[in-house]
Amino acid sequence: MAVTVKASLGRQKYYTEVTAGENTIITDEPVSAGGENKGFNPYEIMATSLASCTAATLRMYINRKKWDVEKINVEVILENYPQTKTTIFERNISYDEAKLNADQLARLHTIAERCPIHKILHGNIEINTKFTES
Repeated sequence: MAVTVKASLGRQKYYTEVTAGENTIITDEPVSAGGENKGFNPYEIMATSLASCTAATLRMYINRKKWDVEKINVEVILENYPQTKTTIFERNISYDEAKLNADQLARLHTIAERCPIHKILHGNIEINTKFTES
């Protein structure tokens, strides 16, 4: 599955409009990094991808099983350590007041590991860059 995302950054420091199809989001850097904090920063976008994909993957499975789960909460904490080229994602999942037994929770843990973004982050990643003239 191919996805095309385009980012456009003008003269306004770090304020970037990002489009994918008909959807647009704004990214920016925090004030401490010289931005104006008008949108998610790139690390937040990466953590958002894992959190939202996990929630959607779990919702699809829960709906298919017809389990009574009102709300799925996924919190992702991303810690980046550039000195060691290590990044750690801590993912915390909760289901509010859903009455899930141990077998259901174990199955949902397995399903969370199958989230497509989780699989990408654990797979081989290749970035090919080329420069083109407008």
